[in-house]
Amino acid sequence: QVQLVESGGGLVQPGGSLQLSCTASGDVYRISVMRWHRQAPGKQRELVATIFDGTNTNYADSMKGRFAISMDNARNTARLQMNDLQPEDGATYYCNEKISTRSTWPNQRYYWGRGTQVTVAS
Repeated sequence: QVQLVESGGGLVQPGGSLQLSCTASGDVYRISVMRWHRQAPGKQRELVATIFDGTNTNYADSMKGRFAISMDNARNTARLQMNDLQPEDGATYYCNEKISTRSTWPNQRYYWGRGTQVTVAS
């Protein structure tokens, strides 16, 4: 099957930067949509950014100008560059991808990673 593994989280000071990565492994044939979500304690999960068809991107309003999503199709890896981080950005960040596998092509389904923790504090 398919596994998504996030990495790159950690502790950063306000105003700092982090780059998250999400790598898909297993029977991956094509990734058509990739999203980053986040969930802070006691809050609902929210959509952070989306990239589809390799280059088309969308961002939540509060992330525009600070976050950048990208996709390395050769490595099945999506990245989220986060700049000017603030305490309210602290959350667990999850990747979520729409993937077709070699065994199920052309059918696609969404997969989730287990998340990576981001803490923003001085």
